[in-house]
Amino acid sequence: MTSIPIPGKTSELDIAIRAAQAAGSAILEIYNGDYNTSTKDDDSPVTDADLKSNEVIREHLLQTRHTILSEEDRDNSDRLLQETVWIVDPLDGTLDFIDKTGEFTVMISLVRDKRPVLGVIGWPTRGILFAAQKGCGAFRFSNDKWEQISVTKTSDITRCRIVGSRHHLSDKERRLVRKLGIKDFASIGSSLKVGKVSSGQAEAYLTTTDKMKEWDTAASYCIVSEAGGKMTDMLGNDITYNNRDVYHHNGILVTNGLIHNKIVDEFKRLEQSSSL
Repeated sequence: MTSIPIPGKTSELDIAIRAAQAAGSAILEIYNGDYNTSTKDDDSPVTDADLKSNEVIREHLLQTRHTILSEEDRDNSDRLLQETVWIVDPLDGTLDFIDKTGEFTVMISLVRDKRPVLGVIGWPTRGILFAAQKGCGAFRFSNDKWEQISVTKTSDITRCRIVGSRHHLSDKERRLVRKLGIKDFASIGSSLKVGKVSSGQAEAYLTTTDKMKEWDTAASYCIVSEAGGKMTDMLGNDITYNNRDVYHHNGILVTNGLIHNKIVDEFKRLEQSSSL
C-alpha cells in the first residue's frame, strides 16, 4: 500500500492504518470459513472474528503505550485519567458479518482531550480504507491509491440521499425521513453509512437509538469532520469521547453540514408532537 498523502502525519496514523489492514485480513480468514458465535451480556452477538480482530489491533496499538478502550475488552476506568486514548471497534457490523452481506468494518480512532484526532475505518471485503487526521483532510484508499474525499454541497433537503441502519431502523426514523420529504433512502450496514456521507455518496445518516457507544462513532467523527461534514447527536449537541458513560443517549446525526440544522429542527418538532 502507498503511504497516505498527509504532510505532517503522526506515527499513530500509520500504526492505525496498518492495524486496520491486519485486522481486516484476520477477519476475512474467519469470514470465509467456520466460526463460533456467542451472545454478550447486552444480547449483542460476538464471533471469533470480533475477538481475533481485537487481538490483532491490540498488538499494533500497544507499541504506542496509549490506553485502549475497545468494545471487546473489559473497560478500565484508569483511561479517564489519560489525555490520549485509543477507541476501537474491532468489527463494526457483526450482524452483517453473520448475514454475509460484506458490509462490516474495522474502526480505530485516537482521542485527545475528548476529541478524535485521527480515525481509520477499514472495509475488509472491498479492500477499502477511510482515514483522516485532524486538520489534514479525509482520504479513501481504493484501487491501490489514496484520494481525498469530501461531502457534497447539496442544501435542498428534498434532493438529499439519506442512509440508515439495515438491522435497527425504527418507526421514528421512518417518520422523520417522511417529514423531511426525502425520497432517496437506503439501508446500509456498519460505519459504511458515514463513509457514504464523507465521500459525497449521501448527504445524511441518522439514528435515534440510545444503544450506540463511543467505539461505534469515534473514527467516523474524525473522518466526516475532516471531509467537511458534521456529526452531533440528534438534538444538535456536540459529542465528546473518553467519558465514564460510553453511550450516546440521544442518537447520532451525520450530514454534509448544510442540511444539519434542518434535520435537527424537524426531529425536535417530531419529538415535541409525540410527547403531547
